[in-house]
Amino acid sequence: MIIFYLTDKKRLSLFLCVILSVLCLWGKEPVFAEEEAPENLYSRSCALMDGDSGRVLYGKEEKTPMANASTTKIMTCILALEKGNMDDTVTASKRAASQPKVHLGMQEGEQFYLKDLLYAMMLESYNDCAVAIAEQIAGSVEEFAVLMNEKAKELGCLDTHFITPNGLDESDGESFHHTTAEDLCRIMRYCAWESPKAEEFLTVTQAEAYGFQSLSGRNFSVSNHNAFLHMMDGVISGKTGFTADAGYCYVAALESDGRKYCIALLACGWPNNKTYKWSDAKALFSYGLEQYRYQKLELSQELP
Repeated sequence: MIIFYLTDKKRLSLFLCVILSVLCLWGKEPVFAEEEAPENLYSRSCALMDGDSGRVLYGKEEKTPMANASTTKIMTCILALEKGNMDDTVTASKRAASQPKVHLGMQEGEQFYLKDLLYAMMLESYNDCAVAIAEQIAGSVEEFAVLMNEKAKELGCLDTHFITPNGLDESDGESFHHTTAEDLCRIMRYCAWESPKAEEFLTVTQAEAYGFQSLSGRNFSVSNHNAFLHMMDGVISGKTGFTADAGYCYVAALESDGRKYCIALLACGWPNNKTYKWSDAKALFSYGLEQYRYQKLELSQELP
């Protein structure tokens, strides 16, 4: 316990402001002590963020804009949850049905419930499902990208430009499809804890498997490819991604003993280095758990 004494209300008010500004995570040693930072990370860019305050606890090229592959789909999912109705009927367009692998294999004109496509998109990372969802919510992929970028700005993202709802490598007249590790952590923080649909987001991304039918009666089953859910205690959500430009990417959230953390990994290896992301994820989360804790400060009475 730390006790402070102040003589007048003005000084007390000023001091309270100072104290409130430091009610955040404190390290056992200096926060960014060189010898304590994670070493030998494979990611070209990564970040560890406090889920409560949004403070970056560790970063490596965390502000560098980079392709981020299917980690994009966390934004697509949360927008669909917030703006759509899970019982809405989604009709697959020619554009959706023509998306490259990995895909569900929907046929043009085939109909699905929005809820089912969300599970298929998040568990199996199906590209056609992401496009069908975007068209259902906004009328077109282009209009949905507007919503994605507006939401990113609302969340404080400083260098994010989304073009596609599935994260496939793409360029337009303005830039290429990208975000930063820091911005991606901000988006995951919102999805996991701040969104009014956070609980529904976690329900979808934590599912082990899911089965459904198209409205015409075709049967489908999907399985969760986020293996890290079972690799470390406290992991509550995550999304993998890979494209030729982005390399292997991963974004995840963890809760432990009242603490919340987000990580984002970009360009974390290329084939045949598929497991590098799990190593980096464990290293970053372990660093947060070992080096940071909440420090409670208390005030009482007066200082001479």
